[in-house]
Amino acid sequence: MFKDGNDGYTMLEAICEAKRCLNCKVPQCKKGCPISNDIPDWIHELSMGNLGNAMALINAKSSLPAVCGRVCAHERQCEGHCILNKKGEPIHIGKIEQFIADFDSDMKLTHENILPKNRGRVAVIGSGPAGLTVAGELARNGFAVEIFEMEPEPGGVLMFGIPEYRLPKEVVRREIKKIEQLGVVFHCNTTIGNGYTVDDLFHHGFDAIFMGTGTGRPKKLDIPGSNLVGVRQAIYFLRRVSLYNSGYLKREEVHVKEGDKVFVIGCGNTAMDAARTALRFGASEVNVVYHRTVDEMSALRAEYDDAVNEGVKFMWKSSIVEILDTDGVLDRVVIESEGERVVYPADKVIMAVGSKPASRIVSTTHGIDVDGKGYVITRDVPYGMTTRKGVFAGGDVTNRPATVVHAMHDAQKVAEGIIRYVDAIKLLDTIDKPVDEKE
Repeated sequence: MFKDGNDGYTMLEAICEAKRCLNCKVPQCKKGCPISNDIPDWIHELSMGNLGNAMALINAKSSLPAVCGRVCAHERQCEGHCILNKKGEPIHIGKIEQFIADFDSDMKLTHENILPKNRGRVAVIGSGPAGLTVAGELARNGFAVEIFEMEPEPGGVLMFGIPEYRLPKEVVRREIKKIEQLGVVFHCNTTIGNGYTVDDLFHHGFDAIFMGTGTGRPKKLDIPGSNLVGVRQAIYFLRRVSLYNSGYLKREEVHVKEGDKVFVIGCGNTAMDAARTALRFGASEVNVVYHRTVDEMSALRAEYDDAVNEGVKFMWKSSIVEILDTDGVLDRVVIESEGERVVYPADKVIMAVGSKPASRIVSTTHGIDVDGKGYVITRDVPYGMTTRKGVFAGGDVTNRPATVVHAMHDAQKVAEGIIRYVDAIKLLDTIDKPVDEKE
């Protein structure tokens, strides 16, 4: 009944799919990829059975291929731009990338050389897609990198925000292991901003600091009854599920119980994740309530189709206008649709209406400016540096990316900015030293 995002190609299936590629002179698939992955090149290598060459080409552009192969918005990016998509038969680029990355990992084909870490020290706050990408890029360029993560395991949204059925956690752990093998050091259960600040990191000798803290504060809707115990934010619910699946929580600590009638507000990919996860956790009925139409939802069509196939119901042009209770226990919702209000029995309400950055680091650090919505302001030269010298930011905390691969692309540019900055201050420091001291 439920779809498993870990289903992949066999060797024969992958090579047959690769041979469908037309190897276009002007590959539109590459134009559709935010990181300009050399897609036709590594597909061609796979079609000839050259798995090592294919993986090397992917690694040149992507730090998280096994992740991207599973959760990228392929229908809007590479596959959506494939010339064969005009006939409705695009190359399944995501599944091919997933196969290559999984095969490479299972066979332990790739072994990257580790450069001496003598170019500088960089602290990375947060280990989501942006933080991992920055860490990997810098480590490959001779930097000593340490990642500080508040959760018990690294991975950020990859580990605690995307459901297991879409992105198996062992895949995330495997990708993180590759970053660790580059010499990156991880500090988990370590929150920067609460007792240990950005200033403390500088005092411990880091040349630059990267903030990849994402958007951890959910947005809220001002609905009567939204403060009831049975109302939760989607990112909170998904995080609790991931913690339970990883053995950090008990089943009763997860929001949705067996037999619950659940209503999800919102219609983005996070709403799809919450709805489908609620069904997997035993909900008897899940309704997604959205104030617009199916054609206006931000969720991928593939995610919507999978949700429908799994039994999620949708209420279009509808809004929950009140959440009701009996003796403090949520038991009903009032839904308005085209001017008519109807009361429905309900056990849980999950809000999936977006999120915004937490202020934990900004509020404890002098000189980091944010815009009116709380997003960190950065500059273009060096790319990604905040208004505080030596502190960089990227990913969702700057309100630029929208997906994992967009966060990776932004992080790659920030890594270049950090390299330029640290190299410059090291050069100036050398120039300022007496000649005999330099020798």
